[in-house]
Amino acid sequence: MEGVSPRHMKCMGVWASGTTYINFDNVKVPVSNLIGKENKGWKYVMYNFNHERWTIICQSLRFARVCYEEAFKYASRRETFGRSLIKHQAIRMKLAEMIRKIESTQSWLESLTYQLTTMNKKEQNMKLGGAIALLKTHATKTFEFCAREAAQIFGGAAYTRGGVGEKVERLYRDVRAYAIPGGSEEIMMDFGSREAVKKFERFSRM
Repeated sequence: MEGVSPRHMKCMGVWASGTTYINFDNVKVPVSNLIGKENKGWKYVMYNFNHERWTIICQSLRFARVCYEEAFKYASRRETFGRSLIKHQAIRMKLAEMIRKIESTQSWLESLTYQLTTMNKKEQNMKLGGAIALLKTHATKTFEFCAREAAQIFGGAAYTRGGVGEKVERLYRDVRAYAIPGGSEEIMMDFGSREAVKKFERFSRM
């Protein structure tokens, strides 16, 4: 389309995503291309935020599990000082912290997923926005924690591209691609807190 110029952006992680900067210069959009009502685009985007964040939560949780699984398997077969890594208490504590955070995220996700599937769209947006925002923060922080701890367990093997630590090396780079889109952690935590205050003020007057 005339006036539209794309430019590929080189990102830290998720290299296959095709993230692109698009510049619009006096672009004329045909009326036939209009989706919904004019000047209501932001409202439509906001209307779908809960489900976008839900998908990010699912991905972050899955990747956190991959970090844990890879670290557990590596610690079970890698030997240092005459015994496997997993025999060292410090390594077991790292694995315990990882799975503790993962399973708490899983439990919260299943609870909110059930509510999403049993509420209508209006009720979802009214009741679940704040909780989903907070869970997104919890999930991406869990992912980041697990990526870091897995890298510590792998040591130098997670610092090089390719080899036994390639999944952890890649996921470590990908963390920010889930922590920022859909609302950064800071925005999500503030939004979740404001939603709680709003509901408290509303229902405390009843």
